[in-house]
Amino acid sequence: LRSCSPGRARRTNASRRACLVARFGDIYAQERLDAETLLRTYISDMEMVQRIIYIAAVESFHAAKVAYRQFKIRVRDTLSLGHSGPESLEDTVLDYIVRHEDLYDVQASVNEVIRSMNINPKISFPPEIDFIVISTLIRELCRVAFSMQTLIPPLDVAFGTDGELFSEIKYHRSFDSDFTAALVAYHVWPALMENDVVIVKGEAVTKR
Repeated sequence: LRSCSPGRARRTNASRRACLVARFGDIYAQERLDAETLLRTYISDMEMVQRIIYIAAVESFHAAKVAYRQFKIRVRDTLSLGHSGPESLEDTVLDYIVRHEDLYDVQASVNEVIRSMNINPKISFPPEIDFIVISTLIRELCRVAFSMQTLIPPLDVAFGTDGELFSEIKYHRSFDSDFTAALVAYHVWPALMENDVVIVKGEAVTKR
């Protein structure tokens, strides 16, 4: 194992959080739109395109969280053999992960996201094309989601369901929404949460 710097994760928490929140916003503004443009060459239905991207975002966070838990267990098992302090084992483990996030197998998470999307009944794709066409978006989301698990507290995306009551706290309405409708028809982008508090609004479409 490479050497680690005790206490680094906690000392850098605020700056890392700010960078990751900004990166999440950048992905919404850039990679999401790139993926939308790419999908529109295969799918004419804009609602389906937006559903695909939203599900990709949610599944990316899920896959990255699972990968983080597994990675943390392996690091803890290894470091516990020679750990003597003065920092707690948990802090030492977190420091190691923050320093060596490059060891995260992001491609395995991308593959897992695509597998999950292929069996999701809410989205469909022309049979000759694969969800791998938006793997750039998925990869960037997995990376930022994995890094967000190293924060104290970690960040996550909100879980949304079709037909839920629209929340002004959680979402912006898409420009093509019915602004008098009370229910979410479908989601465009998830809200970013910290301890169940919204820190970045998502986007949803409301229709009657």
